[in-house]
Amino acid sequence: MIRILPILLALAYGLAMYRFSAWRTARELDARSTVLADPALKDMSDRLARALDLPRIKVHIYEIEPVNGLAAPDGRIFITRGFYNKFHKGEVSAEELASVIAHELGHVALGHSRRRMIDFSGQNAIRTVLAMVLGRFIPFAGVWIANMLTTLLAARLSRSDEYEADAYAAALLTKAGIGVAPQISLFKKLEALTQSNSGSAPAWLLSHPKTEERVKALQMLQKRWNS
Repeated sequence: MIRILPILLALAYGLAMYRFSAWRTARELDARSTVLADPALKDMSDRLARALDLPRIKVHIYEIEPVNGLAAPDGRIFITRGFYNKFHKGEVSAEELASVIAHELGHVALGHSRRRMIDFSGQNAIRTVLAMVLGRFIPFAGVWIANMLTTLLAARLSRSDEYEADAYAAALLTKAGIGVAPQISLFKKLEALTQSNSGSAPAWLLSHPKTEERVKALQMLQKRWNS
Protein backbone atom coordinates (compact mmCIF):
# COMPACT_ATOMS: atom_id res chain seq x y z
CA MET A 1 0.00 0.00 0.00
CA ILE A 2 2.83 2.37 0.89
CA ARG A 3 4.43 1.79 -2.53
CA ILE A 4 1.32 2.78 -4.48
CA LEU A 5 0.48 5.75 -2.22
CA PRO A 6 2.55 8.22 -4.33
CA ILE A 7 0.64 7.09 -7.44
CA LEU A 8 -2.75 7.51 -5.74
CA LEU A 9 -1.70 10.94 -4.48
CA ALA A 10 -0.55 11.91 -7.97
CA LEU A 11 -3.91 10.85 -9.44
CA ALA A 12 -5.80 12.80 -6.78
CA TYR A 13 -3.61 15.86 -7.35
CA GLY A 14 -4.12 15.67 -11.11
CA LEU A 15 -7.90 15.40 -10.74
CA ALA A 16 -8.01 18.30 -8.28
CA MET A 17 -5.87 20.49 -10.54
CA TYR A 18 -8.04 19.70 -13.57
CA ARG A 19 -11.23 20.60 -11.70
CA PHE A 20 -9.68 23.82 -10.46
CA SER A 21 -8.47 24.67 -13.95
CA ALA A 22 -11.93 23.95 -15.43
CA TRP A 23 -13.59 26.14 -12.78
CA ARG A 24 -11.11 28.97 -13.35
CA THR A 25 -11.52 28.72 -17.14
CA ALA A 26 -15.33 28.85 -16.84
CA ARG A 27 -15.11 31.98 -14.68
CA GLU A 28 -12.74 33.64 -17.14
CA LEU A 29 -14.98 32.80 -20.11
CA ASP A 30 -18.11 34.02 -18.29
CA ALA A 31 -16.44 37.33 -17.48
CA ARG A 32 -14.88 37.95 -20.90
CA SER A 33 -17.31 36.62 -23.49
CA THR A 34 -20.55 37.55 -25.23
CA VAL A 35 -22.92 35.65 -27.52
CA LEU A 36 -21.98 36.04 -31.19
CA ALA A 37 -24.69 37.93 -33.09
CA ASP A 38 -23.53 38.34 -36.68
CA PRO A 39 -26.06 37.59 -39.49
CA ALA A 40 -23.50 36.05 -41.87
CA LEU A 41 -22.02 33.80 -39.20
CA LYS A 42 -25.46 32.96 -37.80
CA ASP A 43 -26.41 31.65 -41.23
CA MET A 44 -23.36 29.40 -41.17
CA SER A 45 -24.01 28.15 -37.64
CA ASP A 46 -27.67 27.54 -38.55
CA ARG A 47 -26.57 25.34 -41.45
CA LEU A 48 -24.39 23.33 -39.07
CA ALA A 49 -27.27 23.09 -36.60
CA ARG A 50 -29.64 21.75 -39.27
CA ALA A 51 -27.04 19.16 -40.28
CA LEU A 52 -26.94 18.02 -36.65
CA ASP A 53 -30.74 18.21 -36.21
CA LEU A 54 -30.33 20.86 -33.53
CA PRO A 55 -32.49 23.98 -33.12
CA ARG A 56 -29.46 26.23 -32.69
CA ILE A 57 -25.72 26.31 -32.13
CA LYS A 58 -24.78 29.11 -29.78
CA VAL A 59 -21.32 30.56 -30.40
CA HIS A 60 -19.58 33.01 -28.07
CA ILE A 61 -16.88 35.60 -28.67
CA TYR A 62 -14.00 35.40 -26.19
CA GLU A 63 -12.60 38.91 -25.77
CA ILE A 64 -8.92 38.24 -26.38
CA GLU A 65 -6.76 39.15 -29.38
CA PRO A 66 -4.96 35.87 -30.24
CA VAL A 67 -6.55 34.06 -33.18
CA ASN A 68 -8.09 30.88 -31.83
CA GLY A 69 -11.21 28.81 -31.27
CA LEU A 70 -11.97 26.66 -28.27
CA ALA A 71 -14.45 24.27 -26.75
CA ALA A 72 -14.93 24.83 -23.02
CA PRO A 73 -15.15 21.85 -20.65
CA ASP A 74 -18.88 22.61 -20.24
CA GLY A 75 -19.45 22.22 -24.00
CA ARG A 76 -19.68 25.89 -25.01
CA ILE A 77 -18.07 26.97 -28.31
CA PHE A 78 -15.93 30.12 -28.54
CA ILE A 79 -14.04 32.05 -31.17
CA THR A 80 -11.74 34.82 -30.08
CA ARG A 81 -12.22 38.51 -30.81
CA GLY A 82 -8.97 38.36 -32.76
CA PHE A 83 -10.42 35.68 -35.06
CA TYR A 84 -13.66 37.61 -35.47
CA ASN A 85 -11.69 40.75 -36.37
CA LYS A 86 -9.89 38.82 -39.11
CA PHE A 87 -13.33 37.95 -40.52
CA HIS A 88 -14.37 41.61 -40.50
CA LYS A 89 -11.17 42.59 -42.30
CA GLY A 90 -11.87 40.03 -45.01
CA GLU A 91 -8.87 37.88 -44.14
CA VAL A 92 -11.15 34.97 -43.16
CA SER A 93 -14.42 34.04 -44.85
CA ALA A 94 -17.67 33.09 -43.10
CA GLU A 95 -17.23 29.54 -44.42
CA GLU A 96 -13.70 29.35 -42.99
CA LEU A 97 -14.91 30.55 -39.62
CA ALA A 98 -17.69 27.95 -39.81
CA SER A 99 -14.95 25.31 -40.17
CA VAL A 100 -13.50 26.50 -36.84
CA ILE A 101 -16.91 26.19 -35.18
CA ALA A 102 -17.33 22.70 -36.67
CA HIS A 103 -13.89 21.68 -35.40
CA GLU A 104 -14.70 22.81 -31.86
CA LEU A 105 -18.06 21.03 -32.06
CA GLY A 106 -16.03 17.94 -32.87
CA HIS A 107 -14.06 18.26 -29.64
CA VAL A 108 -17.34 18.45 -27.71
CA ALA A 109 -19.10 15.63 -29.59
CA LEU A 110 -16.11 13.29 -29.34
CA GLY A 111 -15.72 13.83 -25.60
CA HIS A 112 -12.20 15.22 -25.75
CA SER A 113 -12.72 17.57 -22.80
CA ARG A 114 -13.90 14.73 -20.57
CA ARG A 115 -11.15 12.43 -21.81
CA ARG A 116 -8.51 15.04 -21.09
CA MET A 117 -9.54 15.01 -17.44
CA ILE A 118 -8.58 11.33 -17.29
CA ASP A 119 -5.45 11.91 -19.37
CA PHE A 120 -4.37 14.81 -17.14
CA SER A 121 -4.72 12.71 -13.99
CA GLY A 122 -3.01 9.72 -15.58
CA GLN A 123 -0.10 11.82 -16.82
CA ASN A 124 0.60 13.00 -13.28
CA ALA A 125 0.71 9.39 -12.10
CA ILE A 126 3.02 8.41 -14.97
CA ARG A 127 5.27 11.39 -14.25
CA THR A 128 5.51 10.40 -10.58
CA VAL A 129 6.28 6.74 -11.30
CA LEU A 130 8.88 7.58 -13.95
CA ALA A 131 10.54 10.13 -11.68
CA MET A 132 10.72 7.56 -8.87
CA VAL A 133 12.16 4.81 -11.09
CA LEU A 134 14.52 6.93 -13.16
CA GLY A 135 15.60 8.91 -10.10
CA ARG A 136 17.12 5.76 -8.63
CA PHE A 137 19.34 5.18 -11.67
CA ILE A 138 19.86 8.77 -12.86
CA PRO A 139 19.70 10.86 -9.64
CA PHE A 140 19.79 14.34 -11.16
CA ALA A 141 18.42 13.91 -14.69
CA GLY A 142 15.68 11.37 -13.82
CA VAL A 143 13.01 13.95 -12.99
CA TRP A 144 13.81 15.99 -16.12
CA ILE A 145 13.58 12.87 -18.33
CA ALA A 146 10.27 11.88 -16.68
CA ASN A 147 8.82 15.35 -17.36
CA MET A 148 10.00 15.27 -20.98
CA LEU A 149 8.54 11.81 -21.66
CA THR A 150 5.21 12.78 -20.09
CA THR A 151 5.10 15.99 -22.13
CA LEU A 152 5.68 14.00 -25.33
CA LEU A 153 2.85 11.63 -24.38
CA ALA A 154 0.48 14.56 -23.74
CA ALA A 155 1.41 16.14 -27.08
CA ARG A 156 0.73 12.88 -28.93
CA LEU A 157 -2.70 12.53 -27.30
CA SER A 158 -3.52 16.14 -28.17
CA ARG A 159 -2.50 15.67 -31.81
CA SER A 160 -4.74 12.59 -32.02
CA ASP A 161 -7.66 14.68 -30.74
CA GLU A 162 -6.98 17.35 -33.37
CA TYR A 163 -7.06 14.83 -36.23
CA GLU A 164 -10.33 13.38 -34.91
CA ALA A 165 -11.90 16.85 -34.59
CA ASP A 166 -10.71 17.72 -38.12
CA ALA A 167 -12.40 14.60 -39.53
CA TYR A 168 -15.62 15.32 -37.60
CA ALA A 169 -15.63 18.90 -38.90
CA ALA A 170 -15.04 17.73 -42.48
CA ALA A 171 -18.01 15.36 -42.30
CA LEU A 172 -20.24 18.00 -40.72
CA LEU A 173 -19.25 20.72 -43.20
CA THR A 174 -19.92 18.33 -46.08
CA LYS A 175 -23.35 17.41 -44.70
CA ALA A 176 -24.16 21.11 -44.22
CA GLY A 177 -23.36 21.84 -47.87
CA ILE A 178 -20.34 24.00 -47.00
CA GLY A 179 -17.72 21.45 -47.97
CA VAL A 180 -14.15 20.77 -46.92
CA ALA A 181 -12.53 23.45 -49.13
CA PRO A 182 -12.92 26.29 -46.54
CA GLN A 183 -11.36 24.05 -43.88
CA ILE A 184 -8.33 23.41 -46.09
CA SER A 185 -7.99 27.04 -47.19
CA LEU A 186 -8.05 28.20 -43.56
CA PHE A 187 -5.31 25.74 -42.60
CA LYS A 188 -3.13 27.08 -45.40
CA LYS A 189 -3.37 30.63 -44.03
CA LEU A 190 -3.48 29.71 -40.33
CA GLU A 191 0.21 30.15 -39.54
CA ALA A 192 0.18 33.65 -41.03
CA LEU A 193 -3.00 34.52 -39.12
CA THR A 194 -1.60 33.29 -35.81
CA GLN A 195 1.95 34.49 -36.57
CA SER A 196 3.11 30.99 -35.75
CA ASN A 197 6.45 29.43 -36.61
CA SER A 198 5.39 25.91 -35.70
CA GLY A 199 6.78 24.59 -38.94
CA SER A 200 10.30 25.04 -37.54
CA ALA A 201 9.72 22.68 -34.59
CA PRO A 202 9.60 18.85 -34.75
CA ALA A 203 6.00 17.72 -35.23
CA TRP A 204 6.19 15.29 -32.30
CA LEU A 205 6.89 18.18 -29.92
CA LEU A 206 3.78 20.10 -30.92
CA SER A 207 0.35 19.76 -29.33
CA HIS A 208 -1.20 20.30 -32.79
CA PRO A 209 -0.24 18.38 -35.95
CA LYS A 210 1.72 20.19 -38.63
CA THR A 211 -0.51 22.12 -41.01
CA GLU A 212 0.51 20.25 -44.16
CA GLU A 213 -0.23 16.92 -42.47
CA ARG A 214 -3.71 18.09 -41.46
CA VAL A 215 -4.40 19.29 -45.01
CA LYS A 216 -3.17 15.98 -46.44
CA ALA A 217 -5.46 14.03 -44.08
CA LEU A 218 -8.46 16.13 -45.15
CA GLN A 219 -7.64 15.68 -48.83
CA MET A 220 -7.49 11.92 -48.33
CA LEU A 221 -10.90 11.99 -46.65
CA GLN A 222 -12.31 14.09 -49.48
CA LYS A 223 -10.90 11.70 -52.08
CA ARG A 224 -12.35 8.67 -50.29
CA TRP A 225 -15.80 10.26 -50.00
CA ASN A 226 -15.79 11.25 -53.69
CA SER A 227 -14.69 7.85 -54.97
